[in-house]
Amino acid sequence: MKVSHSVDQALDKEIPSGEGVAPAISIHKGPADALDLDSSKTNEATVNGIGSSKRKATQAAGAKKGKAADEYDTKPSKRQRTSTANSNKRREATSSSDSEDVPLVAKKSASKSGTAATPNGTKTPNPRRSNAQQKGAGRTPSTAELKREKKEIEQREEEEAKSIRKSEKNNKPGGPVKKGAPSKKKPKVEESDDDDDEPIAATRRASKAKETPSTAKKATAVKKEIKAEASDDDDSKPLRRKAPTKQAAPKGQGKSAPATPGTSKGKAAAKKQETVDDDDEEADAGDEEFRWWEEEAKGDGSKKWNTLQHNGVIFPPPYEALPSSVKMRYDGVPVTLRPGAEEVAGFFGAMLNSTLNVENPTFQKNFFHDFTGILKSTGGAKDKNGKPVKVKDFAKCDFSPIFEYYESKKAEKKALSGADKKQLKAEKDALEAPFTYCMWDGRREKVGNFRVEPPGLFRGRGQHPKTGHVKKRVLPEDITINIGRESTVPTPPEGHRWKAVKHDQTGTWLAMWQENINGSHKYVMLAATSAIKGKSDYQKFEKARELKKHIDRVRADYKRDLKAELMADRQRATAVYLIDELALRAGNEKGEDEADTVGCCSLKYEHITLKPPRTVIFDFLGKDSIRFYNEVEVDEQVFKNLKIFKKAPKKDGDEVFDRLKTSQLNQHLSSYMPGLTAKVFRTYNASKTMADELRQMNPTGSVQDKIKDYNEANRRVAILCNHKRTIPASHEGQMEKLTEKASPPSPSHIKGLKYQKWRTKQQMLNLEPALKKKKGADFFKLDEDLNEDWIVQHQAFLVQEQRQKIEKKFQKDNEKLVTEGEKEMKTKELDERLEVADDLEKQFRKENTSKKVEPEGRNPTVERMETSLQRLDERIATMNTQAEMRESTKEVALGTSKINYIDPRLTVVFSKKFNVPIERFFSKTLRGKFEWAIQSVDESWDF
Repeated sequence: MKVSHSVDQALDKEIPSGEGVAPAISIHKGPADALDLDSSKTNEATVNGIGSSKRKATQAAGAKKGKAADEYDTKPSKRQRTSTANSNKRREATSSSDSEDVPLVAKKSASKSGTAATPNGTKTPNPRRSNAQQKGAGRTPSTAELKREKKEIEQREEEEAKSIRKSEKNNKPGGPVKKGAPSKKKPKVEESDDDDDEPIAATRRASKAKETPSTAKKATAVKKEIKAEASDDDDSKPLRRKAPTKQAAPKGQGKSAPATPGTSKGKAAAKKQETVDDDDEEADAGDEEFRWWEEEAKGDGSKKWNTLQHNGVIFPPPYEALPSSVKMRYDGVPVTLRPGAEEVAGFFGAMLNSTLNVENPTFQKNFFHDFTGILKSTGGAKDKNGKPVKVKDFAKCDFSPIFEYYESKKAEKKALSGADKKQLKAEKDALEAPFTYCMWDGRREKVGNFRVEPPGLFRGRGQHPKTGHVKKRVLPEDITINIGRESTVPTPPEGHRWKAVKHDQTGTWLAMWQENINGSHKYVMLAATSAIKGKSDYQKFEKARELKKHIDRVRADYKRDLKAELMADRQRATAVYLIDELALRAGNEKGEDEADTVGCCSLKYEHITLKPPRTVIFDFLGKDSIRFYNEVEVDEQVFKNLKIFKKAPKKDGDEVFDRLKTSQLNQHLSSYMPGLTAKVFRTYNASKTMADELRQMNPTGSVQDKIKDYNEANRRVAILCNHKRTIPASHEGQMEKLTEKASPPSPSHIKGLKYQKWRTKQQMLNLEPALKKKKGADFFKLDEDLNEDWIVQHQAFLVQEQRQKIEKKFQKDNEKLVTEGEKEMKTKELDERLEVADDLEKQFRKENTSKKVEPEGRNPTVERMETSLQRLDERIATMNTQAEMRESTKEVALGTSKINYIDPRLTVVFSKKFNVPIERFFSKTLRGKFEWAIQSVDESWDF
């Protein structure tokens, strides 16, 4: 089908086009009423053991405008599904988490004055910022500023791409070679001879009716292949991606040459050669550090391992029946359930405090459907006399006795002594020890998720339609083991057997099973710190660096095709524009029983609202059923195209891009460079933007000042890339903890530090009264932020804090004595220790009366106190900086971009170049995950 000239001419008159293709600028992220709660009156009666709650569950099945509650602050991290013990560490290592499904705009920050030559010969801004304030720290640029800045950046990137290709061509032996050039052959598109105004949806339905069985099979195969390739959930699938190939750095290219880790210096290259020669020695070394980035890369489909030995998986403990006195009630009557049904009732009862789930109508419906089915299969419910009780109405079910029982068990566990808790932990560690590591080609590698998911209720993320369904218990008969042929197969639990045992040397998984909710496969993989996971991250960022060479041709083609005569070409160009500018996911077609999550290619009529002259409102469920809402100013031609794509008689449910499939889009993108998919744009945009930002920086001052500059650069990346978030509900509380607004006041707050300064000055005055004349009376005055009422309150807090510390220390000392087989100390010892707090209280009372503060410490001198004042000033300055950083970054997800999208080597370069400890940017978990980046580059590396 073609777009008629009359349609284009009419739209040109209605919406005149500007010069060139304008970048997309986000003008509003998240609807104004996104955080509004349901104001309807709640039912005061207790139902299912759940009391009335102010917080209502999200009830919308789809993300209709003005109906869906905001999900950004409540979504769990990826790895929070199976374990809560290590949820914080896992959230840092993935993305999850803080991994909101928010857009990344594909543009970079730029300086308006001053340029310098990069290693590729292109012009970039000269370093001119000494600190974040010089670029307007904390200020969000206007729409016009962002538009102008993005346009300049885009032009710079095009020049750089041309320069890189020219440099490679000139240094390539044998003359110029066309590398990664887009294919001239375009995807075949069925053209309709019907009138141009015929709805595209209708023609697509007609074409589907004509499709032959063989064609359908081929299309399905392509779709599956592309779906596997374009999936963003790399953690749950075996890694089969192509390893990076090493390339010699061409002359004149310098820092921009593809940097295989470990080759940034001549010595490192020599060391690499030694490592390759000594592979056998390293294999025998066992626990020695394995520097995989210094080994020769292996291609896709090659053997990932030669020998593999592991001990399988750990299963959750069997169900422990409830005491006979604890029963679910139905219509007020306690009922007896068989163990299978009782376990499922316990799933719901244990989470009554999670109102976001248990008050969700979809959650309730799905749970009750499964629960009644299990009741029927296990013999039903019976009253105390053994008579059958028909459970038909969910509202009559009361799970509160079960909830109270599990809460009492939690309280008992919490009340255990420190020694008992340590013993339980030691027993747990001893049980898990054999499963935490495997032997991979003779070296010890850490296993990531060796625990089989326990049964429970599926929660999902966002507005998942299957939330509340029962996750069945996984048995050994469901699990396939992957292990070396010569290795000992792990022994399954007694009375069971494995589903299958494989020896797939091209796979990187150790075990797998299929869960019953979505039918997806779960894999036991190596930990994020392993060589396999490190290679995956490395390849991801190297692919983004490769896009740097081709981005000009990608953009030139889609800008040209925005006005293409063929509808399929125009839709494809518009989709690539949105992916490049907003980093939308490509999207895959969904089945009827799957969550209605969409991407660019699967956008429906109702997901896009057009506001002339060129504002587009996107409102749909994105990845993991998280709502994506964004108002964006787009190029005039893009706006016109979307208007054509939504032309009547299209209606709700019809696809906007009905002439474009994800497989076709990815096939087109891969014609520019192998492996290019929509998700690569997201990584490229963030990394390139950060590289440009860091190139302009020259931070000075303390370490904290430099970190502030880094975060400011990261913040600008988030703004330029539309990587925003809804302000967290915890933000106000965090700010109060840093500032004087906190109640009760803490000595570590800014106001508490000011009080310490005042006391120190009073002690100096007590030691040397002549200082009042020497330094002036103002020096010793009480800070204007402090007053006598606040001081009394703060002193009471300090006394209470001292008491708590003493009591806690006394309890720990007693636990240690019991562990060592000695007698506990008597309460008289505690009373004696608490006299210190009593003396402090008396001291404060005396100071308030006499208005004098006696010197403290051994051999107090004025010089020592002046040193203390200097340290307090530094702490106050640091906390003020932290408060400013928190306030300026409250609307941007810095952690998400730093961990998932920005090449970690850029952070390492900043750390080494400006002498900031890498620990200030990466936690211990992330340092293990990105060890390849930390070890492989120096301060001269460039993205």
